[in-house]
Amino acid sequence: MAVKVGMVSLGCPKNQMDAELMLAKLEAAGYAITADSGLCDVVIVNTCGFIEDAKQESIDNILEFAQLKKEGRIKGIIVTGCLAERYQQELVKELPECDGVLGLGANGDIVEAVEKVTAGESLYRFPPKECWSLEGDRLQTTPHFFAYLRIADGCNNRCAYCAIPYIRGNLRSRPMEAILAEAEKLVADGVKELVLVAQDTTVYGTDIYGDYRLPQLLNALCRIDGLRWIRLLYCYPEHITDELLDVMAREEKVLPYMDLPLQHASGNVLRAMNRRGDRDSLTALIRRIRERVPGITLRTTMMVGFPGETEEDFEDLCAFIQDAQFERLGCFAYSAEEGTPAATMPDQVPEEEKARRRDILMEEQSRISDRRNESLVGKTLTVLVESFDKYAECWFGRSEGDAPDIDGKVFFTPTHRVAPGDLVQVSVTDTMDWDLIGEMIE
Repeated sequence: MAVKVGMVSLGCPKNQMDAELMLAKLEAAGYAITADSGLCDVVIVNTCGFIEDAKQESIDNILEFAQLKKEGRIKGIIVTGCLAERYQQELVKELPECDGVLGLGANGDIVEAVEKVTAGESLYRFPPKECWSLEGDRLQTTPHFFAYLRIADGCNNRCAYCAIPYIRGNLRSRPMEAILAEAEKLVADGVKELVLVAQDTTVYGTDIYGDYRLPQLLNALCRIDGLRWIRLLYCYPEHITDELLDVMAREEKVLPYMDLPLQHASGNVLRAMNRRGDRDSLTALIRRIRERVPGITLRTTMMVGFPGETEEDFEDLCAFIQDAQFERLGCFAYSAEEGTPAATMPDQVPEEEKARRRDILMEEQSRISDRRNESLVGKTLTVLVESFDKYAECWFGRSEGDAPDIDGKVFFTPTHRVAPGDLVQVSVTDTMDWDLIGEMIE
């Protein structure tokens, strides 16, 4: 009987891409991949190490499986991902329950790691992170109708609060030919929506081609027969070119949706973060995007409680949120990450004050989102069907303005038989918190 391997992949879609590459290697080696990690022989915990909450979630998962191992229900635990890369020997020392710990550069050794752990041995390996290839077969872990498509890894930005460049390294763009070949295979297998990801998608190609190649990549992806939707995540504001916006406006397959992680609007805070811009320049950027791509849905992420953030800075941010009226917005409190410049900055904001500011911002965004959703009542949206909700006794899916896992849903009553992956027209009749309710149009 084949050894059963399970994986829990935590954190962002970029980490999920690593997981899919590793799972494909294991499946090719003859291992049985199981979705229920509690019923496997060896479990792989593909960790996130971005902020404190993510690190704690990773550690909690490891300890949960350590208990199952103690009870004899699983045989071994292998830790991969950003936490393993970031803490390496500390993880080996502090969590002896782990039978294998692989840094990012050792992801390609996952088959050897499972072999050794199954045989009762251990494997701890931390080669240079660049040893991990971004290419190869994937075992898709998303539903059959959508997939993430990684176009680059690593980051050349040096935001003062962020540990990602130290974990993932500098920007590594994938060759356009390799991305297109992977996209064609995914579409041939039934994928209708591709969600493009990288640490910073807008700088794609600058390291290997010498200039911004995201517009050209989008043009090429649009030529793939059968592909219906292309969605952009992680677009840094300083690299939004008119050429990119023109492609978005011209190409029907490129959704009018952009994830734009701004982090703040106060010039003082942005400079301290080692980021560019201020409230005026960002307001002008938002105006330019909306003028060139009519009807676009803008999602952003904001950070409150960065060291030195004053009440005036926070009020500036709140005023910007009011002016910009983002369709989607997430907010998190600053987390001091060891090894980053911000961690040792003076004027650290107390935790309770960070939480207060986060709550205020999200309450304001909730009101904005409510008004936005109410304005959609009576309108018809194209919805990508995801699944049936047995509790609500209706189907649900996502509109063009909803990215998987992070945005809302559209719940609807069908007029005829539907299946996951179908694209249907839904007339919006009501709202429910962040979600919409509607009826399918024949």
